[in-house]
Amino acid sequence: MIKPAVWSVVFCLLASLLQSTLFSYIALFRAVPDLALCIVVYTAYVNGSMSGQVSGFFSGLLLDLMSAGPLGLNCFIRTLMGALAGLLKGNFFLDFFFLPMILCALATITKAAFLFILHLFLTDIVPVYSLTTPVFWVELALNCICAPFLFALLRRVKPLSNQKEKK
Repeated sequence: MIKPAVWSVVFCLLASLLQSTLFSYIALFRAVPDLALCIVVYTAYVNGSMSGQVSGFFSGLLLDLMSAGPLGLNCFIRTLMGALAGLLKGNFFLDFFFLPMILCALATITKAAFLFILHLFLTDIVPVYSLTTPVFWVELALNCICAPFLFALLRRVKPLSNQKEKK
């Protein structure tokens, strides 16, 4: 459990740096794909709920320290995403195209829903997606487009898989 979570956090850090630097220059409607969320979803789906929660918490903590948002918001959201995606472990066959898109789309929609619920309680502190502006929809589409490629790349990284090789 420890090795996949550590590698997931390292990849989330790299993805967060990529999102905030390079992707911000090519953003559509100020929306960029949330690659770090997709990495947490992949880790949780492949290794289970606990690994997803650990990688979600620490990657969220890194995102909180890098952003100007409230401390702990990304930790909370990504820990929940890791736990929920980990519950799906072993329920579906991880194909190359459709399941990564569905998992990342569901994670993006769930992230927006959790942010909306938190916004109801903490109106001035928690930012929320507006469904009438294209930012949410573009981010959802970008996450769906990037998911198959990102999952294929992460599938090649052996330390992200907790399974032992049979000799």
